Amino acid sequence: MPTREIDATALETLLAAAVAAPSIHNTQPWRFGMDPATRSIEVRADRRRALPLADPEQRARHLSVGAALFNLRVAVAHLGWESVVRLLPDPAHADLLATVQLTRAAGDPPDYQWLYPAIERRHTSRMPFTGRPVPEPVVAEMVAAAQAEGARLHVPGIAGTRRLLRLTAAVEARNQASPARTAETRTWITAPAASTPYGIPFTALGPQDTAGRMPMRDFTGPLPVLRLPALRFERHAQLALLWTAHDRPENWLRAGQGLERVLLTATEYGLRTSMLHQAMEWPDLRDAARLRQRRCCPQLLIRFGYGPEGGRTPRATARPDSS
Repeated sequence: MPTREIDATALETLLAAAVAAPSIHNTQPWRFGMDPATRSIEVRADRRRALPLADPEQRARHLSVGAALFNLRVAVAHLGWESVVRLLPDPAHADLLATVQLTRAAGDPPDYQWLYPAIERRHTSRMPFTGRPVPEPVVAEMVAAAQAEGARLHVPGIAGTRRLLRLTAAVEARNQASPARTAETRTWITAPAASTPYGIPFTALGPQDTAGRMPMRDFTGPLPVLRLPALRFERHAQLALLWTAHDRPENWLRAGQGLERVLLTATEYGLRTSMLHQAMEWPDLRDAARLRQRRCCPQLLIRFGYGPEGGRTPRATARPDSS
């Protein structure tokens, strides 16, 4: 229902939607501020939750913030406003990644407003999927969702899927051979009763594939006591490569918005999703993931299908930054 004033309840609704977005290792690398004079929400990067080894260029951070930005736009439409978005509005403030100005709705609601109920339901599932094929019309809607935000989604065939899985498996081997990488990843694993709202609780981690076909990220490294029992994953994985034609911070923000629009669309159709980001963390293997005969900057690999819900990850309290 439309709301005329940006009161505390409306602001809480907006920020709660924003922070429900996915982020690498659930770092939630964002901050929000409110400018009452312009009715604008400022979306900033939070450098305190960085991944120096996995994300040295802050590309994944931009993807994460872009996903939060899309959720914010959906919530704005849900409350009956329109949003005017500016990406990277001030070169003098590199951490200010976007502003979202709230204006009165002047026409039909945006075509993504229907995704609002999916924001609360969407979360990563690292569990095995059933292998049941996703209908082509649903896949086509996911592809269109990415394109609507200035990104692209490529759904490969069997040979292309195997190639991307091999690349991801190669990265897993590299990561496990690097004590520094495994230590950085393990830093973001939390106990179920931990008080921190950041990171991934042990209960949300997934098992490894007994057949070795699905290279799920091993967050625990050389600590087998923390590993869940291995399970058999789907024999025929369904993957989608999110990519952009250019590789600048603005493109990363657009890719993040496209990512979240894809994930929410999938959620509305009853699908589960998880992200395979490993190959994007090594320049040579990220380059190897490019589509042939096409200008392509790979941003993320998405696994999708039907399956169990999986464990949820916590979120920090949604409140505007007063700093």
